[in-house]
Amino acid sequence: MQTISPEVISTIRGAARVLVREHGYMERTLAGTDLSPSAVHTIVELGESGSLTSKELADRLNLEKSTISRLVQALEKRGEITSKKQETDGRSFRITLTEQGRKTLAVLAAYGENKVSGALPHLSGQSTPEDVARALDAFATALTVSRTGGNTEGSTGAAPAVPEIVEGYQTGMIGDVSGLHGRTHGPIVGFGPAFESVVSAAMADFMPRLSNPVNNSWSVVENGRVVASITIDGEDLGNNIAHLRWFILEEHLRGLGLGRRLLDKALDHCERHRFDEIHLWTLKGLDAARALYERNGFELADEYPGDQWGKMVMEQKFVRKRITG
Repeated sequence: MQTISPEVISTIRGAARVLVREHGYMERTLAGTDLSPSAVHTIVELGESGSLTSKELADRLNLEKSTISRLVQALEKRGEITSKKQETDGRSFRITLTEQGRKTLAVLAAYGENKVSGALPHLSGQSTPEDVARALDAFATALTVSRTGGNTEGSTGAAPAVPEIVEGYQTGMIGDVSGLHGRTHGPIVGFGPAFESVVSAAMADFMPRLSNPVNNSWSVVENGRVVASITIDGEDLGNNIAHLRWFILEEHLRGLGLGRRLLDKALDHCERHRFDEIHLWTLKGLDAARALYERNGFELADEYPGDQWGKMVMEQKFVRKRITG
C-alpha cells in the first residue's frame, strides 16, 4: 500500500472541510432553498439518473432505507417527486422528479454552478479548472470505492478501475451501441427492429468518416463490448455546426460521473475545432440526459412529434453556442 504523508492527508481534510462550509452544508437548509442537504441530494441524484428505486437512492446517498423512506414521503408531499410501482416487481417503486421537482433542480444547478464558476477564476499557481475537475472526480471515485470495497458480483474484492475512455472506432461498436439504444429507449419508442435499424444505418454511414479530424468518437469497452459511447459528427450539418450523436451508457455505469466525462471529451473536441454551435436531437422524457445537457450550456431550441423511429414520439433539439469574446 502506498504511504501517504500526514501533511497530504491533513491538507485534503482541511480542503474538504472548507468545501462543506463554503457550499453551505453547516446550515439547516441548502442551496438557497428551504430543503435539507439530504433532500437536495435526493433531487440532484434523481435529476442525474432520471429515475431510481429507494434501494438505488439509498446506495447513492449512503443513507439508511428508513431515512430514504422518510425523505421520499416528505418530497412527495411537497410535490417534488412521484413514485410508481414497477411492473416487473410489485414490491418496488421507481421514483422520478415532477415538473416542480425539475424546477427545483434547475435552482439547485444554478446555485452550484454559480459557486463553482465564481471560485475558479481565483485559482492560484499553475492549476487550471481542468486540473481541479480531474482531481476532485478522481478523489470522489476513490472515496466511494473505499467505502464500498469495490465489490461487484464475482469479484475478488479488489477495487475496480475507473472506466477508461478510449478514442475512435471500436470493433463491434455499431451493433453494441445500436442495441444499447434499443434497450434503453425501447420503453419510449417501442421495442422492435425499427429504432435499432435507423441507429445502426446512421452509424454505418458515419464510421468510415472518422478519418476526418473534425469527426471523433469516444467509448468505454468492457469484456470486448462497447457499453458507453458519444460521437461528434463535424460534417453532416455543415455551416461550422457540430452534431453530437449516439450518447449512451449502460445502466450500471450511470451515476459514476462517466456521462459527464464523455460529454467533456466531446465538448473539448468541439472547442479545439472552434465549431460555432453544437446540435443534438433526443427524445422527450429522458430527464437525466436533459439535465446534463442543460448544465453544460445546451438550450432547448425545438420540440416536435416525429415517427422516424417506428412510433410517434416527441423529439427535442438542443443547441449549444460557443461563447466568444
